[in-house]
Amino acid sequence: MRRVRYQVNGGPEVLFTEDAPAPEPGPGELLVRTEAVGVTLPVVRKVRAGTEPVPLSGEVAGTVTAVGAGVTGFAVGDRVTGLCFSHAYAELAVLHTGMASRIPDRATAVDAVALVRSGLVARGAYEAGRPGSGDAVLVTAAASAVGTLALQYAKAGGASRVVAAVGSADKADFVRALGADEVVRYDDESWGDPVDIVLDGVGGELLGPAVRALAPGGRLVAFSSGGGTIDAYELLVRGASAIGFQVAAIARGKPELYARWRDELWELHRSGTLRTCVHAEIPLAEAAGAHAIIESRRNLGKVVLVNRD
Repeated sequence: MRRVRYQVNGGPEVLFTEDAPAPEPGPGELLVRTEAVGVTLPVVRKVRAGTEPVPLSGEVAGTVTAVGAGVTGFAVGDRVTGLCFSHAYAELAVLHTGMASRIPDRATAVDAVALVRSGLVARGAYEAGRPGSGDAVLVTAAASAVGTLALQYAKAGGASRVVAAVGSADKADFVRALGADEVVRYDDESWGDPVDIVLDGVGGELLGPAVRALAPGGRLVAFSSGGGTIDAYELLVRGASAIGFQVAAIARGKPELYARWRDELWELHRSGTLRTCVHAEIPLAEAAGAHAIIESRRNLGKVVLVNRD
């Protein structure tokens, strides 16, 4: 089978395609012939600045070709999606059943990788902010895969005002079409009137203006892998709070809730309440181009690798 990997850390140019033996599913695992693979900023960052090469993980979607020992509830021929922690950038990938779910008949593999993982992060981060009726919500990285869904969640959840924070003005029309009432740029002197909730998918230097955008009693939800430091005094003077969110904690600690949110995602997608935004579908062998798009922050929605004959 073909797969993409790298031997030294660096930019997109370090990625290469190779022939590799097909993996075998272990106990509780599925072997999936991939049709679509989601590219994420955390993985791109690991390639660029990690301490050593690691398998390229990510969301995958495709058809089950083999099942491991003890697997129940899935069979060869099922269309599934889920997070692969080993080699996801490959024609064949291994999924643990705890991370796998079926793709509805009406949906495509690209829909699945654009919706499920990003939607679970968006839903979880929004819920972590303890939204109340009429709250104002600001979303950073609003044009990203998670950000586009977070905007729609906030709008559907009854937010009085949804603010999209983006890195460049050319993304304004795109995020407005998803429901943003206002658009601010990261380098704006002010991010407008204070908001009750900030959903931050960037971290780093943006944490300062994100906290300053909060109204008294506001909540900052940090779900980015970008790190950064929050000024405790800025929280103090606002009576505000900072909350960390990681969807993996829900998957491990509250599997029933994780499964319910996943089912609700598909229903919201079916009804048109949530729509996926795919920036580009790029052949698996051209994964370097996908990483280049993510690094440049040009993407409007999800970047997806596709495995097609």
